[in-house]
Amino acid sequence: MAMNELLDERALSKLRWRCRRGLLENDLFVERFFARHESALTVRQAEGLTLLMDLSDNDLLDLLLARKEPEGDLLRDDVLEVLKLMRIPHPALNH
Repeated sequence: MAMNELLDERALSKLRWRCRRGLLENDLFVERFFARHESALTVRQAEGLTLLMDLSDNDLLDLLLARKEPEGDLLRDDVLEVLKLMRIPHPALNH
């Protein structure tokens, strides 16, 4: 499967399930990400998102809020790309 190929419905459904979080704040970031990007999500982006979902809730939230930056195994283009998309603020929240 090509890295820039779009995710099929089955893979997208599995990814959404995998992205369910225990911390409400993380769920809000994830839901907003899917609302904006799920129709154009690539295999490469899905891999980056999956790596982020392997983090604990607190570590993920620190990355989403830019309190920390990815390091080590997370210092990858796919992770950085997805994180950048997830960090984009919601327009209605910026007054």
